[in-house]
This record gives sequence, structure tokens and C-alpha cells, in this order.
Amino acid sequence: MIVPVVLAGGAGTRLWPLSRELYPKQFLPLVGEMTMLQETLNRVGQLAGCGRPIVVCTEAHRFMVAEQLRAIGVEADIIIEPVGHDTAPAIAAAAHQAMAGGDDPLLLVLPSDHLVTRVDIFAVAVTAAVPLALAGCLVTFGIVPTRPETGYGYIQPGPPLTPGTPPLDPAQCPGNGTAAYAVTRFVEKPALAAAQAYLEQGYLWNSGMFLFRASELLDQLAHFEPEMAARIDESYEKRVMDLDFIRLEAESFAAAPGRSFDYAVMERTPKAAVVPLACGWSDVGSWNALWEIGSPDAQGNIFQGQVLARETRNCYAQGTGRLLALLGVEDLVVVETADAVLVARRDRVQEVRELVGSLKEQGRDEAMLHRRVFRPWGFYECVDTAERFQVKRIVVNPGASLSLQRHYHRAEHWVVVKGTAEVTTGSEVRLLGENESTFIPVGVSHRLRNPGQIPLEIIEVQSGSYLGEDDIERLEDLYGR
Repeated sequence: MIVPVVLAGGAGTRLWPLSRELYPKQFLPLVGEMTMLQETLNRVGQLAGCGRPIVVCTEAHRFMVAEQLRAIGVEADIIIEPVGHDTAPAIAAAAHQAMAGGDDPLLLVLPSDHLVTRVDIFAVAVTAAVPLALAGCLVTFGIVPTRPETGYGYIQPGPPLTPGTPPLDPAQCPGNGTAAYAVTRFVEKPALAAAQAYLEQGYLWNSGMFLFRASELLDQLAHFEPEMAARIDESYEKRVMDLDFIRLEAESFAAAPGRSFDYAVMERTPKAAVVPLACGWSDVGSWNALWEIGSPDAQGNIFQGQVLARETRNCYAQGTGRLLALLGVEDLVVVETADAVLVARRDRVQEVRELVGSLKEQGRDEAMLHRRVFRPWGFYECVDTAERFQVKRIVVNPGASLSLQRHYHRAEHWVVVKGTAEVTTGSEVRLLGENESTFIPVGVSHRLRNPGQIPLEIIEVQSGSYLGEDDIERLEDLYGR
């Protein structure tokens, strides 16, 4: 049996301002109607012999993961990482979970935010990799390059491992997923001249996708990273169930060295193998990547949302609300959200993460949050804010409830605009209908619940000396926050 392991802990900073740290790209529908996470789970659902998936995510994203899985009818084990520690600890924890029932399955490790357009070829490659993984190999899937790319790591294939496969011809690298080779070496992201040489020599892009037996992975990790292996084993042993989530013990997990799986194991093991793959793959790692995988018009432009353009060529423009007007420009990326606009040259978009770093240094919310912030009960959206007041639109899902809470620095006025609200204020519980309102004084415990069958929508006006989200004391919470 194959257990899919989906790594969903990334921050996606290079796709800012659409992707934010608390709502990164794996939870966005970037290339279709489903989100990247949903696309990944749908892809493995089409593979024969796959069992219940394991999804590894952060504390902040756990409810988004659960909701997106529920929306597509997928049941999975969801593991919460106490801290972001790169991919090796996350994969090790997933291996322990896969073996918890006494089995020793193969693990198909996949990033949650990659695109694969040829799922049929991907399926062939996984099938071809199974005998190698059963024989003790740690298999990675190397993407046949289409250009000299400086944003990816590379893999140098060695001797063939599948019977009847000729030595790799750099000019005609097989990408149908049926051949496998030993790995000669892994190479970090190269300069352009080196990338061009790798392209000519038959190197492959490092996709970050793997297949191996769970026990083999843990054995190799214990050999090369004994401290990490011991700490993750301890963290998993001390795990607790939190609602439907598997919460790893924080202290042990944090004590483990944080390293990528490539560095911790794949670059050091003699058991590494690679299956070349040409499956329409992209890591969707930048705005330029979205331009490359899209369908440009006759002028080379890709537009989403309301975009008006004249004498504009080879641009990517996406608007989420307002009209974008482009005149006489070339090779630009323009992305508009409710609270931020990005304008960048297409050949500089890899540097967007540096902009996000500057926003964090300045303490700006735009690095972390959208104006619309998702919660396990629904979402809220900031409509207006100024000194001593803030206006929010709050939408509560049917049957959902906010925590019983109180604030020490702000009062709140609630106006119901749609649905029915059950409002708890102190010891009083009452129902409010549309166009009815209530007032929550400073320091009074309160709760908002939607007892109805349709989304509840309210307008909240906050007033006080401090309006930060950390001015919340939760007294009771259905979601364990």
C-alpha cells in the first residue's frame, strides 16, 4: 500500500500579495477551481493502491486544511507541526504515523503546492518506482528540464536501474516515467551558465517528490541525523489528539535540528534513485511561473479580473476587485488585492520574498494577513480602521460559534444584516434577527453563534484604546485555541 504524505506547511512568500503567511499559496485556487492542496489530494486519489493520506501542516493552517479536505470529501490524518522545521522532521513524523498501526507502507511524499498537468504520466512514474522502493531505494522524481532554470536544484542521473534501460542520453532524456537511474549527485540552485550546461548534460530538476518505504526512511534518517531522528521519535511518542488533529509534542520537536529532507538524507544516502518525468510540472514558485504555465493572448499577456490594456505585451496582471489599466508596458507583473498592489518586472519576481521580509521588519500586517481572515467558524474582513475604531464584516457558518471571550481595551457594537444570531452577553442569551443590534461593553464575556441554516453576517464596530487581535481572552472554545 502507498500512503500519500502531503507537506502543507509552506509560506508562499514569492506569490505575495495574493499569498500571505497565514493564507499561503497551497490554499489558493491559482490554476483552476480547486486550491493547490485540493489539486494535490485529487491527484493522488487517482492513483491505484493509495491509502488514507497524511497531511502535515502548521498550527495556524490546521483548520484551513480540514475545511479544504472536507470540501472535496477527502479524509486524512492531519499532523500539526509545533514549529516550522523544514521538510525532514515533517516527513519523519509522517513516517511514524504511517507505521502506527503496525504496517510498513510506501510513502509518496508530495509538496501541496505543485502543479502536474499530465497525471497519467505521473501515475506511470509512481508505478515504475514501486519495485525500487520495495527493494530499499529512496526514489525521487526528477523533472526533465525545458529551459536553463536558476530557481531549481538539479539532479545528475547515473547508471540505469531498470532492466533493459540504456544509459541516459542527455539529448533525449526519457520523461515517460518508465525508466530509473541511480543518483550521482544533487546540485543546489545554479548560476545561469551552469544551468545551461546541466541542461545539455541531461541533469534533471529536483521536484521534491519522493517514494520510499517508511521504515527505510527512518533507518536512513537515524544513520545520518541521529539527533533529529531521536527527537522526532520522542515528539511523536508524546503526541496528543486535539479534536481531529494529531498534535506533536512541542519541546522535543523544537529540539530537533531543522533541515531539508534533501540535505538530511537524499544527498548522503547511497540508496537514492531518480525517475525522469515530463508531466507538465511546475512548483508555481513565482508570478512568472504562472505566466509560463498559462495561455497568453496574441500579445503574450495573461489577464485575470478586470484588466484594460493598450499597447501592452508579455505581462501578467491579476485584479481581485478594482480595475487595472495598463498602457504601453512590457514584461511586467501587476497584482492587486484589497490592501496591496505589486508591480514588478517579470525577471525580478523571485525577489518578491525580499519585499515580504521588509514588510515583516516594519511590522506591517500585509506580510501576514489579507483583509479577509479565515477562522474555523467562518471569516472576518476589515472594512475600515482608524485611531480608536475599526469596522469588520463577520460571516459565521451555519452551526458554528465563536469562542466565549472578553476584551479589556475595546467595546463592540454588532448589527445583524443576514441570518439569525445567538448572542451571549454575560449570563444573558438571546436571538437577534436581521436589522437588530447589540452592544458588548469592555470586559464583558460574550459569544456569537449561528443557530440557523444559512451563513450569519454581521457588521461589527469596535471602539477603544487598543484594537489588536491579541486583546482576546478566550474562556471557552470549541476549536481548542
